[in-house]
Amino acid sequence: MSPDIKAIFLDVGNTLRIVVPDEPFMIEAKRQLAQLTGTALSPDDFFALLEERYKVLRKRAKEQLIEASEKEMWTEWMLPDFPPETIAPLSAKLTRLWRDCDGRRVPRQGSTQVIIELHRRGYLLGLIANTITETEIPDYITEEGLSSYIKTVILSSRLGIRKPNPEIYWEAARQIGAEPAECVYLGDNLMRDMEGTRAAGYGMFILYYEPKTQEKEPPNTLDKPDHVIHDMKGLLDIFPPRK
Repeated sequence: MSPDIKAIFLDVGNTLRIVVPDEPFMIEAKRQLAQLTGTALSPDDFFALLEERYKVLRKRAKEQLIEASEKEMWTEWMLPDFPPETIAPLSAKLTRLWRDCDGRRVPRQGSTQVIIELHRRGYLLGLIANTITETEIPDYITEEGLSSYIKTVILSSRLGIRKPNPEIYWEAARQIGAEPAECVYLGDNLMRDMEGTRAAGYGMFILYYEPKTQEKEPPNTLDKPDHVIHDMKGLLDIFPPRK
């Protein structure tokens, strides 16, 4: 490991946290989603409608590397036929329920302990995530007792831009107080995470090998990550205590 590494940034989805299918939980999320909006459609029909609208939004996000705020997402894209003054105050709750329709999001085994240990070893820690939620990840940090350990949180939904745009990585480095070359990024996606990390001039990219990600978005580059880990504890083998 380079002795110049000062800050470690972590991805969230499929890296720090994973989605666990839970059919009753998912069915209840769909029911609450329909109930909250007051739609006349059944929960399943309403969800199907939202899925089609969401596909259009995601296509724009991926092609243009921009992210809508929760308010914009729901008032302009997901529920444009509802009064915006009614939907806007519900945006955060709607996003939570929409994401819950995929399953329960739970911390990956050992992730919390590894973050605490890396902080103890003297590294600055932060998160960089492409996400549609503005509140769920900060709440996860609080619930896991990590507020004192994670210094910087960069969310595409708040910044308005997405990985692999290098600006999201530069902003993270600026906020944490490190030069890009002093930063590391851990992510599960070679296309999105490594491409942006390299473009931003980060000192290192580490791949968390997640088979589902590799199947869904196979890499289209000959570039290789600096390290590959299969368990969060693998970070502790790469980053000894800072001197």
